[in-house]
This record gives sequence, structure tokens and C-alpha cells, in this order.
Amino acid sequence: MRTTKKRPLALAATAATLALALAACSGGAEEETAETPEASALGQVGAMEDYEVGTTFKATEPVSFGLMYRDHPNYPLKDDWDILTKFKENQNVEFEIQTAPLSDWQQAQSIAIGAGNAPDIISVTYPGQESAFVAGGAILPVSDYVEHMPNFLDKVEKWDLQAEIDRMRQEDGKYYVLPGLRESVRPSYSYAVRKDVWEQLGLSLAPETYEEFAADLAKVKAAYPDKYPLSDRWSANGPLEASLNVAAPNFGTAAGWGYGEGTWWDEDAEEFVYTGAMDEYRELLEYFNGLVADGLMDPESLTQEDDQAITKFASGQAFAQLTNDQEILKVRTAMTETGTPGEVAMIRVPGGPAGDIVAGGRLISGVMLASSVAEEDDFLAMLQFLDWLFYSDEGLEFAKWGVEGETYTKDADGKRTLMPEIDQNGLNPGAPKFLNVDYGYHNGVWMLEHGSSDELDQSMLRPEVVEFVQSMSDKELAPVAPPAPLDELEREQVSLWTTALKDHVSQNTAAFILGQRSFDEWDAYVAELEGKSLQQYLDVVNGAQQRFAEKNG
Repeated sequence: MRTTKKRPLALAATAATLALALAACSGGAEEETAETPEASALGQVGAMEDYEVGTTFKATEPVSFGLMYRDHPNYPLKDDWDILTKFKENQNVEFEIQTAPLSDWQQAQSIAIGAGNAPDIISVTYPGQESAFVAGGAILPVSDYVEHMPNFLDKVEKWDLQAEIDRMRQEDGKYYVLPGLRESVRPSYSYAVRKDVWEQLGLSLAPETYEEFAADLAKVKAAYPDKYPLSDRWSANGPLEASLNVAAPNFGTAAGWGYGEGTWWDEDAEEFVYTGAMDEYRELLEYFNGLVADGLMDPESLTQEDDQAITKFASGQAFAQLTNDQEILKVRTAMTETGTPGEVAMIRVPGGPAGDIVAGGRLISGVMLASSVAEEDDFLAMLQFLDWLFYSDEGLEFAKWGVEGETYTKDADGKRTLMPEIDQNGLNPGAPKFLNVDYGYHNGVWMLEHGSSDELDQSMLRPEVVEFVQSMSDKELAPVAPPAPLDELEREQVSLWTTALKDHVSQNTAAFILGQRSFDEWDAYVAELEGKSLQQYLDVVNGAQQRFAEKNG
């Protein structure tokens, strides 16, 4: 906890009783109302008087903010990082940092918040993770204060994000996370394939449908009958979590990493249904079961470690595997180390029975604020600093690239190039320094994952990744479900149900795909889910959705 002086209690109490009215149901940026705390009601130390869009934030006097910092093993925190020096020199901001390792991050967050001693700024929080802390009153309803964050409001309006922002609202109508904002959804996962093999057999790197992709795998199998064309990965916490997540929207459902709490909004019925019991979920599993049954996918895909899967691909035992724009570099390195010739490329994600669809949100990793910050004498300066860093064009570029002329250059067309002695994302292979490791930039704590404009987001991507992203840009976005926030009692009520239901779905997902359970037993499986309080769970969720809609329009 930092020791910043608190404002007079009467003023603090006045600010604490104010709340931001919900935005109109028609959307648009949040409108300031009489209930929004005036800037004059907030702690003024260090705050800029004329701060607005386009203003470079610099505190009018030195300020220090408490920060709960997620320490990543790939770029561990250094006191002499250039980004910290620049914050002090250019923004007049320092931090009192409390670290927690990536491996224990969520647990550390929970302990600190639960004990009431979390620092002012709690980094790396994904929307939804805050729900468990709302009732305790330890985190700030930031929606009460975003009117003092002009860059945030500008991006929300410019990028038409209000509906997604509203989905973060809790049962009280407020939201408690400042999320990273993307101009567009950026897909990064697809199948990596041996491009040389695909070209040899005349196969497409942009199959139109999953059925066409299966037919391509069958041609690979015919050419290499003693091998599995596809040997997959990311099954450590559930079967094919990444592959099912990528494929599911094209089948009209959700699965794997995207399964969430197991509810799916049925637009026709205007109610939530249980994802794992949907006919569309069955169709998805039937597809992957067909790959296994036809010898097109290695059945060990559902149980093997990632390193084992990569080794199979790199050694030429398999020719396709799900990857992302960073993991594909590992595959290429492994191929070089094993002496396996050939090229690797990512295909465009195919469409499916539901259409050519991509899922994903534009709200990503953000920060929570401790509720105590509203009483600090530099609270307004803190809001202005976070607004500049996370949402201004200048702050976003600074956090990602560093300082022009020091860590990168920019040509007349606006193209940025890292200094030759600095690498990041494989842009300067072999360079002795790294932008994140040695300078502290390009760090998820400061740049909210990669929340930014499309131009800035793609500015550090390799050309092949830009090409992949652009190839996916014409996919239809999966529909977004309406808010259905649960109150504290309801969350406690459903927690055991959701765990039991999800575990049963996961076990049977693997069994159906591997052929250990026949699809003739699908109705029996659904009945088993119903026996685990499926309907009771849906009743609670649908009740919450209706309650929120009636209250908020």
C-alpha cells in the first residue's frame, strides 16, 4: 500500500456516493450526467487542468501510484528499465510496485484483494475475472469515473464499443475493469501446415470449409499412408481446447477455450441454452470424431504434451497442427534443429455449417483499481495517466514501441522499424537486446495485451501474420450474447453446478471424439447433464438476463 495522503473524509464521502448513470440502450459513448463525480470532487494533486484527447499527460508535480505487477518469466521486472525512467522523466510518475509471478498471478490477485491490501492499480485482469471481488467492495466501480478519461471515451465511440462495454456491467449496473480496447478482433490461431507438402499435392492454403480441409487431409493420408496428417496440441486442461475453440463458431457453438460457463444465447428463442447439449456442439464433435475414425488425426492429440506434438510435426511424422503467429516460430526452429526440410504456413480458418465465422471480443486484458483510490489526493492524475497510457494514440505507441529515435525509427510513410540491436517478435533475429526484456516496453502490464488501432496492432507483426489477419478480415463476427450478470448469492448457487456440468462435458467431449462413446448415446448424455442441474442453472442465468434487461433497457 502506498502512503499517499487522503483527501478530507467529507469530500471522499461525497464522491463515493456518486454514480454514473447507465448509457442509453441505443448505445453511444457514456454521457456525463449530474450523478457523475465532477473533476473538482476528485483528488487534484498532479492533475492537469486542460487534459483532453491529444494531450500528453505529465503530472503537474511528482506522483507515485501503487501497482500490483504481474512478473513474466520471459521478461522479468528490472528497476532500471527505460520505460520506468521515461515515466518518471516525461510523465512525472513513479510506481510503488508489488510483484507476483505469472504462475501464481490470479491467486495473488485474489489474496491481495480479499485481504484489503491490494495496491492502487491491479494489472492484467480480463473482463469477467473481477466478478468475484465486486460484492466485497474492495475494487472500484470505474464506470463512475470514466467521464474523466477522454481518450477512453473517444475510442469507445470511434470504434463502436459501447455494447461490448455494457456487457461488462455487474448486477448493480456498473463495471469494474478498465479493459484494453481493440479496433477490430484480431485472430491469431489457425492450422499450420507443411506448405511444401500442400503445394506438392495441389492443396489450398485457404480451404473454404472444414469439410474441404478434411478432404485435403485425406489426400495427404493417401500420399503418406503410414503417418497421421494432423497431430494436434493444447489438450493439457481439456481435449483439443484450442482447435475446438477456433472451429466452434463455424459450427454455431462454443467449445474449448471459448466454452466459458457453458451458456449460449439462442437468438430465435431469446434465451440461453446449455452449450454442451446443443445439436451444433454434437455436430462439432462428430467432425473431429470423423478425423480420428478416418486416420486423419492422431488420437494422441487429446492427451499428448505440447512438446511431444511439436516434435511429431517438426520431425515429419505429421503435416498439420494448430498454432498461432508466435508458436509457429517454435515449430520452424524445431524443424531446423531436427534437420527436417520443408516450409510451414498458416491456413485461413475454414468456414463450417453455421457460416464463415470468427469469434472473439475487442475487450481484452485490462486493470482493476482498488476502491481506496477514490479517496487519494492524486486520484484525478491517476485517471488521466491511465487514460493517456492505455487509450491515447501516443501512449499506445509508446508502450508498444518505446521512444522514436531510441528504440525505433519511423519513415515518411509512418512505418516503424526497430533499431538493429533490438529484437521483438522475431523482427531482428539475432539482435543482442530485446524490447521487452531489456527496455520494459511491449509488456502486457503497460500495453493491455495488444489493445490498439488496427494499424498499430499490425505494425509489429511479421508480413506473413499481417497476410493471415487480412485473410480473416472478411469473416463474419459471431453474435454477442446480452448481459446476464449474477448477484453474489446466485454466483455461489451456480458455482458447483457449472463445475460439475463442465467436467462432464469435457470428459464426454474426449470420449465422443475418440469413439469411446457412440453418438447413439447422445440423448443419454444430455439426460446426464440434466441430472447435474442443467435446467436449474439455465433458470438462474435466464432470470438474471431478464432482470438486467428490465432494469437497464
